[in-house]
Amino acid sequence: MSPIIFLAALLTAVPVAIVLIITAIWYIWESGNTVLYDSLAQKMFGGLENYGLLAIPLFMLTGELMNEGGMTKRLINMARVFVGGFRGGLAYINLLANMFMAAIIGSATAQIAVMSRAMVPAMEEEGYDKGFAAATTAAGGLLAPVIPPSMMFVIFGVLAQIPIGDMFIAGIIPGLMLSVSFALVITVIGWRQNFPKGDWMPRPQAIRACLHAVPALLIPVAIIGGIVFGIATPTESAAIASLIAFLVGWLVYGELRPAQLAEMFKRTAVNASMIIFMIAAASVFGWVIIYEEVPQNLAALITSITSNPFVFLLIVNLVLLVVGMVIDGIAAIILITPILLPIATGSYDISPYQFGVVICLNLVLGLLTPPVGIGLYIASSMSNTSPGAILKALWPFLVAVAAVLVLLSYFEGLSTSLI
Repeated sequence: MSPIIFLAALLTAVPVAIVLIITAIWYIWESGNTVLYDSLAQKMFGGLENYGLLAIPLFMLTGELMNEGGMTKRLINMARVFVGGFRGGLAYINLLANMFMAAIIGSATAQIAVMSRAMVPAMEEEGYDKGFAAATTAAGGLLAPVIPPSMMFVIFGVLAQIPIGDMFIAGIIPGLMLSVSFALVITVIGWRQNFPKGDWMPRPQAIRACLHAVPALLIPVAIIGGIVFGIATPTESAAIASLIAFLVGWLVYGELRPAQLAEMFKRTAVNASMIIFMIAAASVFGWVIIYEEVPQNLAALITSITSNPFVFLLIVNLVLLVVGMVIDGIAAIILITPILLPIATGSYDISPYQFGVVICLNLVLGLLTPPVGIGLYIASSMSNTSPGAILKALWPFLVAVAAVLVLLSYFEGLSTSLI
């Protein structure tokens, strides 16, 4: 009966966290083991007793401080220095700026919202198709969950009980692969559609743009450098990054005032609390998974189909592609990880880092695919472009992501060689 309750609640648009709790409560009642009710709240709070989870609100706060502090536009201006003179230069600027932002924000939806406001009007003004401009910006948002830091990597690391810093490092090569594949898409489309040729900045202006962006670049350096060199944990790096973002926005750029902090703290708390509550609910839902022996039963079914790790990951990719279309990526990873990770590591000897990178990239595709497609609708709303026009221009980028996913599924070293 519990699976029926779970599916019914999920398909009737009940929030995922509530679905997980309702399913757990129903299962306890149905099993007759009502003594578990006494430890329900304790189990929920126990699921949050992980130091790494502090990184989630801190990375969110860093993004808020960057947006308000004027760092985003300076990073975009610096990107113009390096790629602005190529044919289709503004599209490359869009992509490079998204790479910079991905190394700071860590959230695809937040990045799509910020970059759509900044880049789509500028690209349209220079003669680019509005649908293509919005599609390029939305595709660039897919870099956020792969290039460290990534909130999805934080959540996966907590659920999988592996070092979050190592999970971040595992995303470096896949993030670069994704960026190169998007650049190739832009190049091919630029040749076919004869994109306008950009202008290189005069040397004095280029130097000035780079110097103005240096303080903003301290943030990704502090995050990634601190983790890679073992100076700080991801949580400590997130705290340092938020402090740097505040000081740079306030004292260097002069666009951030201490009076704005209260409102930013409030927005961060509201957004982070939704994710944290889902993780707490997932801890309770774990009872159902354990008692029903879901991973064991599913493992027996899948291993009867194939014993090849690559084929297993292809099956997982196809399943998660459908899951990501109807469930938010963060909610999906909380649901999927406890079920599929034991199968991947136990039955197929797949590295948890490779598995984490593959499923995080796969699930974030759901941001840009109907019927849910939160990222697609954010890009549409922020750019005043129809979702259909964006989708029409988006499909080459989605094909590029699919190709990268296949490579990551086949070659484990792409995710694990730097760890």
